Amino acid sequence: MSKPVRQHIGSVALVVADYDEAIEFYTKKLLFNLVEDTDLGGGKRWVLVSPPNSNGTNLLLAKASGETQARYVGDQTGGRVFLFLHTNDFWRDYEQMKSVGVVFNEAPRAEEYGTVVVFQDLYGNKWDLLQLKQPPQDK
Repeated sequence: MSKPVRQHIGSVALVVADYDEAIEFYTKKLLFNLVEDTDLGGGKRWVLVSPPNSNGTNLLLAKASGETQARYVGDQTGGRVFLFLHTNDFWRDYEQMKSVGVVFNEAPRAEEYGTVVVFQDLYGNKWDLLQLKQPPQDK
């Protein structure tokens, strides 16, 4: 009997201009946890951040290496929303983020699926802050 397929996304790479300023933004403004910060030598680091009480998916903060990568800092998806930060208390997180100067692209809105607002990280990547009406069931 073979094992059932069980996979998950462990990390998503986010190209950043500077490790320390990115860590500062994610840990101080979005209140993420610094999971790991390991020096790999040659100016490279393995930096993982994660939302509080996350299910294990991390952001890998990857410093741009060279001009080509640097061009995509803040625009990894051509202006589309890139990442979706789910929360169990939209208004708590929205007010906290607003109080520390996070940039919002719009006013919060109620949609059929939940409450959502688009915000930007320190480089301009677009995110959704989202509280679903019905949280997805774990499988």
